[in-house]
Amino acid sequence: MYGLVPGDVRVRRGRETFMSARKPPRPKNLTSMKMLGKQLGTARRAAGHTQTALADLVRVDEETIASIEQGRRTLKPDLAAVLDEVLETKGMLAAGVANLPDIDQFPMWAELYMEHEREAISLSWYDNAVLPGLLQTDLYVRAVLRNRVPAYDEDEIETRTAARLERQEILHRRNPPTLSFIVWEPVLHMRISGQDVWREQLRHLRALTELPCVSLQFLPLNSPYNAGLNGPFTLLETPDHQHLAYTESQRGSQWVSDADEVSRLARKYAMLRTQALTTQDSRDLLDRLVGEQ
Repeated sequence: MYGLVPGDVRVRRGRETFMSARKPPRPKNLTSMKMLGKQLGTARRAAGHTQTALADLVRVDEETIASIEQGRRTLKPDLAAVLDEVLETKGMLAAGVANLPDIDQFPMWAELYMEHEREAISLSWYDNAVLPGLLQTDLYVRAVLRNRVPAYDEDEIETRTAARLERQEILHRRNPPTLSFIVWEPVLHMRISGQDVWREQLRHLRALTELPCVSLQFLPLNSPYNAGLNGPFTLLETPDHQHLAYTESQRGSQWVSDADEVSRLARKYAMLRTQALTTQDSRDLLDRLVGEQ
């Protein structure tokens, strides 16, 4: 996820993967959430309701109905039951929700991911390979991108660097989200692209720890067995309190919206917070590393 830029998506075997800088045609087959949204839209129109009117009837805002119909937001079971009653759809929507796959192929292009990131009220991010993108300096971003295999050309590096740095605006807005980061300590010792880049990055991290919205913890070297061995993941809460997760691997990236799957990752994150250094001890670690320069 730390490498997302607009249009940086392709679909393979029904799974969204963030791998190509060129945006392919949208797939013709609809995902499960989009299909369910289409059913809701059809039922709403058949009942003679506008999105605004239906939203009033079920006591949600119009944007919620629009987002569900577009496949951008999960239809919750309780709302599905109310909609079935109002639209007289005989349990069709509730059945559709019950039969969504456990790991849903969330119909979200890179632009939509960044929209959710911008609007999130909380983000919790674990990484054991590189620093999270929201914490990277300009030079660190470029160093990471230049280490990519197959290599990016210079135009791609410039585009991706600008997009990544733009995302960091959420750190400094008037009402920022609550941001929690846990990073495996060895990442701090990886001197990507030389001493100067590493020194600047350490100082940047130390400055970020002073932001009221940021909690930064390091998982120490002497914790080889921890809850994060399966790789990086991110937890996200939307303004309407929808909980989503994001995982990534060498083969691609995946959104998870199923409540049970998100809960498993949330429990992993809670355990990681107990296994990591405290925020103050993490600041002290950064101070020691900066002082060694």
